[in-house]
Amino acid sequence: MKRERIMITSDRLTVEIDPLGANLTSICETAVSGEKIEYLWQGDKRYWAGQAPNLFPYIARMTDGRYSLNGKEYEMNIHGFAKDSLFDLVCLKKTEAVFSLKDNMETYRQYPYRFEFTVCYHLWKNRIDITLRVKNMDEKEMYFGIGGHPGFNVPIEKGFSFEDYVLEFSDECRPKRIGFSSDCFVEGTPSVFTLEDNRRIAMSHELFDQDAIVLTEVGKQVTLKARNGGRMVRVTYPNMDYLGIWHTPNTDAPYVCIEPWSSLPSRKGIVEDLARQPGLVRLAAKEEYVNTWSIEVDELRNVYEDVMECVV
Repeated sequence: MKRERIMITSDRLTVEIDPLGANLTSICETAVSGEKIEYLWQGDKRYWAGQAPNLFPYIARMTDGRYSLNGKEYEMNIHGFAKDSLFDLVCLKKTEAVFSLKDNMETYRQYPYRFEFTVCYHLWKNRIDITLRVKNMDEKEMYFGIGGHPGFNVPIEKGFSFEDYVLEFSDECRPKRIGFSSDCFVEGTPSVFTLEDNRRIAMSHELFDQDAIVLTEVGKQVTLKARNGGRMVRVTYPNMDYLGIWHTPNTDAPYVCIEPWSSLPSRKGIVEDLARQPGLVRLAAKEEYVNTWSIEVDELRNVYEDVMECVV
């Protein structure tokens, strides 16, 4: 049986979601000219077949693909199992879709908890609010990481190259880059990551030759745009402690991922004890965790005009 994508719409955008992983598959706008503008990376196995996986209950890699808990070892793939699990659609309105994943035999084999993980997409004109909700249905405290991994087309519009783009934080900041080993585990101490004017990262393919850049102590809102372009993507993540920036290393991949994370992957050479790993969310029995982040797309001209209207 063919799996149908779910669609929500506003007067500005059409958004599609795949119940497998409750993952975004399209963020499309129809311009005044009639041209359809796709902001979300559409996947290409030459670079990266993914698009926008939801990360739960772990972020990135585990040493040897495993962890320990209460004296027992479990195996889990990169970024957890949610991205590969079939969610139930529990609510669908014109501008909202809510998906639910509950523990089952397959999840329990990897993660010994009773839980419900819901992903809610709410469309407000040109902004998508993404609410990640975890209910601990168990009688014991649970530990997890959670986050997003959306890829965006670069360039967004015709006439620009990858190198024309920047990531610009809404406020000046002096972030630190998390130290990673060559095989992408946490190693060493964070180091200062220099921004242009304490706000911008210039895009280049070489930027990702050593894989992902993961920052902390960074602004909570970042905009992807060409220096002289007309369209942008803005990601806001008020309750995430880390931001990953990535495309497939040593390629000319025409996208960039902007990844809000709650926690970090395993430390180099350590099979983590989930109850002791620093930075994971600790959720008491029968309690609930909620984290909302957002993706906004727009014309830069319109953003400026909106600001001026507020000033007036």
